[in-house]
Amino acid sequence: MTARSRWRLPILITGGFALLTGLYAALLLLDLPLPAPPAPLEQVHGPLMVLGFVGTLVALERAVALRARWALLAPACSGAGAVTLVLTGPTLAGRLLLMLAAVLLLLVYHQLWRRQPGPSLLAQGLGAFAWYAATVLWLAGATVPQFVPWLATFVVATIAGERLELAHLALPRHGQAWFVAAVGALTAGVTASALWTGAGTQLFGVGLLAVVGWLLAHDVARRTVSGGGLPRYVAVGLLAGYAWLGLAGLLWAGAGPTTGGPRYDATLHAVFLGFTMSMIFVHAPVILPAVLRRPLPYRSWLYAPLALLHVSLLARVVIGDGLKVSYVWRAAGTVNVLAVLAFLACVLIASLTAGHTAARTTGPTPPVVAVP
Repeated sequence: MTARSRWRLPILITGGFALLTGLYAALLLLDLPLPAPPAPLEQVHGPLMVLGFVGTLVALERAVALRARWALLAPACSGAGAVTLVLTGPTLAGRLLLMLAAVLLLLVYHQLWRRQPGPSLLAQGLGAFAWYAATVLWLAGATVPQFVPWLATFVVATIAGERLELAHLALPRHGQAWFVAAVGALTAGVTASALWTGAGTQLFGVGLLAVVGWLLAHDVARRTVSGGGLPRYVAVGLLAGYAWLGLAGLLWAGAGPTTGGPRYDATLHAVFLGFTMSMIFVHAPVILPAVLRRPLPYRSWLYAPLALLHVSLLARVVIGDGLKVSYVWRAAGTVNVLAVLAFLACVLIASLTAGHTAARTTGPTPPVVAVP
């Protein structure tokens, strides 16, 4: 790790802390016999995972892209907000810090927009605004299930915008226009969900399906999945994630809003485990070296936690939620957590072994290259 990148590590650690505590909260929600912490972690499980973990990663990566020290305030605030939620529960201080992080991230996107405007950055800016809207609703007294569509929009719009960056050179005519139309449908749907809960949430599901349709039609993963190595690993994770996002879109579009029970569990984890966590798994070998300037080479055994995540989630949704078999739901949910922990272990091992290998070689470290 270079001296220039050392100041990013503490922020990344807060994001990892949010992930680990969020996973512990997940085990508590599965009714496992574990010690309960002083603060009610179960009440902040969703915000910890989505804003504390994913939000910190996104904001940190964008701050690195902007190459401005002040931009680090965005991930620093989201990380601090996550720590505050863990220590005190859903108090005003934690929620305000997460809202401030969203405002700062919007400022980061504003500066990036001045450099290179385009529909990709527009979608990512929409994601940051969705983050902000979710925290405003939370501060106004809304419950987590009530602003879940905004949390989903944050991750979906952000990831879709990043995928457009890789696909734009190979896009057919009108490809960008269809992307803007799909993101527009998502925006209309999430806005309607806050105004008219029933029909609005169904419209939001339609917007999700529009984004999934665009991704399946234009993402380069359709071609790279037939290759090998890291590009194929990324493509497998992407396509599996798009399938889960499509399922969530169908559940919302067909059945409308849900605030609890098996359908709520299936819909949320299709988005935030099947889609979002899969994206993180497959992009880690690209994003982490760019952020920390430490190599994270691809290894074929990275498929193991990815497969474990998707197989256990399939059992959870189909048997646990669909057939309402409680012991399968609990066991599969536990394996979901183990899959994420296994992935973290794989990343740590790959990074440490790469560091030892690099120490025995001479010559400069090759630059990090984005992989489709």
